[in-house]
Amino acid sequence: MTTTQDLLARARTWLSEDPDSETRDELAKLIDAEDLDELAARFAGTLQFGTAGLRGELGAGPMRMNRAVVMRAAAGLAAYLKDQGQAGGLVVIGYDARYKSADFARDTAAVMTGAGLRAAVLPRPLPTPVLAYAIRHLGAVAGVEVTASHNPPRDNGYKVYLGDGSQIVPPADGEIAAAIAAVGPLDTVPRPGDGWETLGDEVLDAYLARTDSVLDAGSPRTARVVYTAMHGVGTSVLTAAFDRAGFPAPVLVAEQAEPDPAFPTVAFPNPEEPGAMDLAFATARRTDPDIVIANDPDADRCAVAVPDPGADGGWRMLRGDEVGALLAAHLVRRGATGVFAESIVSSSLLGRIAEKAGLGYEETLTGFKWIARVEGLRYGYEEALGYCVDPDGVRDKDGITAALLVAELASVLKEQGRTLLDLLDDLALEHGLHATDQLSVRVEDLSVIADAMRRLREQPPTSLAGLPVTTAEDLSLGTDRLPPTDGLRYGLEGARVIVRPSGTEPKLKCYLEVVVPVTTPDDLPAARARATALLTDIKRDLSAAAGI
Repeated sequence: MTTTQDLLARARTWLSEDPDSETRDELAKLIDAEDLDELAARFAGTLQFGTAGLRGELGAGPMRMNRAVVMRAAAGLAAYLKDQGQAGGLVVIGYDARYKSADFARDTAAVMTGAGLRAAVLPRPLPTPVLAYAIRHLGAVAGVEVTASHNPPRDNGYKVYLGDGSQIVPPADGEIAAAIAAVGPLDTVPRPGDGWETLGDEVLDAYLARTDSVLDAGSPRTARVVYTAMHGVGTSVLTAAFDRAGFPAPVLVAEQAEPDPAFPTVAFPNPEEPGAMDLAFATARRTDPDIVIANDPDADRCAVAVPDPGADGGWRMLRGDEVGALLAAHLVRRGATGVFAESIVSSSLLGRIAEKAGLGYEETLTGFKWIARVEGLRYGYEEALGYCVDPDGVRDKDGITAALLVAELASVLKEQGRTLLDLLDDLALEHGLHATDQLSVRVEDLSVIADAMRRLREQPPTSLAGLPVTTAEDLSLGTDRLPPTDGLRYGLEGARVIVRPSGTEPKLKCYLEVVVPVTTPDDLPAARARATALLTDIKRDLSAAAGI
């Protein structure tokens, strides 16, 4: 059989099993047209578990997100759970408002029920942290959240948690992937039409009842907030949490307040992307709040912006590392105990804050699946706007409770006649100015990322921005404290660079940090200028070294 005939045969076999009329029609048209390039792309393999599960573009075929792929993933997860002695256990399932999310949630519930497990589906599209909370609250053996987080509109995903409420890590991810690969034809996977439970609001109410526990009793609650859900599922839950806590009702960015899977007002539904916050800033200029808060579409991330007369439009987005340090300083002031943790791509400032406060500190691989597993964790964050401020309740990043804690901090500072920017100045004076930036390259062809990583491994830079590279680590070999991961870390005099492929998007990400000593407040402008220049030059030189 020729390669073309084999490709068409595999496509027809998939077509015969596809339970979704939309993707069947889509694939049938590709087969009829003998669109071999598109068929080859869709049948080049299967979607693989990356950051905690599956994520990819919606469409027909094993390399896309669709009902057939989801059913196989659910069947593999069910088989894994039964092999682990969890037969009959509860699997709780949540979903966001993206295209096909509700279908994927129902399909997962059907497969779990057919496999002899119990399944419970959250009552409507809700934030991912509600699902993470529900797993432990209900005593589930596993949880699934159908979401693509902040990915483009045509993507969806499948995030898997085990019974401890944390996202899966090795070896569980590999064992689940092997179980998925062993799933036979879909018509052999039992999928009853009912038998699972659709939950009421009890779990959401329990989650909300816990949210204000992240705040100090009697703390000021005066900060005025402009809020955007970025067309996601955060609005109702965040506003309910703010109301319970006694904050003023947030002013909503009306154009982005309701869930909309088309994400019509943004190119990418990610607060970090250029232009995504424009409507929020326009609303802020009309209403003059103390801060702007944004969640990503599944509300597990939290972005913060502050008034800044020197910024274009009068508002400036804080970097995730800045918010991470601010929340850490706030928790230290409140007398926090335990361990502070962050991923290797986040600012080293957290370690300095923890050390001075006499707290434990841990550095992990990228992703909250690692941060949440730190023993004794009190607070964890990652530079990509993720913050875990209540690890006993949600062992994952949580954009709702993080927003509450930011609003509390802004309120405390407001009573003192100060702002978040003033506290950042204090931290720079105490620990040195830690400035971070990112070089992020989105690609169509994943070989571009592989070529860049290979080039950097074979010809590592000896200097960047005129700073000698003092250490070069290939993280794929592992370290004394970290398991292997595909990444490179360079130490420079007063700077650090980490390069890694994204686990959730077709991107090469380079994380940059420079530390500039500061002695007096008068030193801050020059230190910031120096840091900006160094980061710009490091970007330029690193881009050249990587060939991107």
